Amino acid sequence: MKRSISLFDQLLRCGTSIGANVVEGSGGSSKRDVVNYYHIALKSANETKYWLCLVRDSMVCDRDKIGVLINEADEISKIIAASLIKMKKLNEMV
Repeated sequence: MKRSISLFDQLLRCGTSIGANVVEGSGGSSKRDVVNYYHIALKSANETKYWLCLVRDSMVCDRDKIGVLINEADEISKIIAASLIKMKKLNEMV
């Protein structure tokens, strides 16, 4: 039981960190700040996928529902990664 609480606590932390860092980055004082916050958001999205996979593989749960969440986290990772690539290209042009 204690392990489950710890696992879900980590999942909650990294899952909510994604949006918090995107919002924080959007209000960044420099282009470098924005990129740094997006990097943190990407790491959090990838960590979220990791914890969701642990839940799916180690607990009695609806594997299909967890699979949908893993796919969503993967899509979010791809969106953030694409945003980072575009930001870096735009910064090179400036």
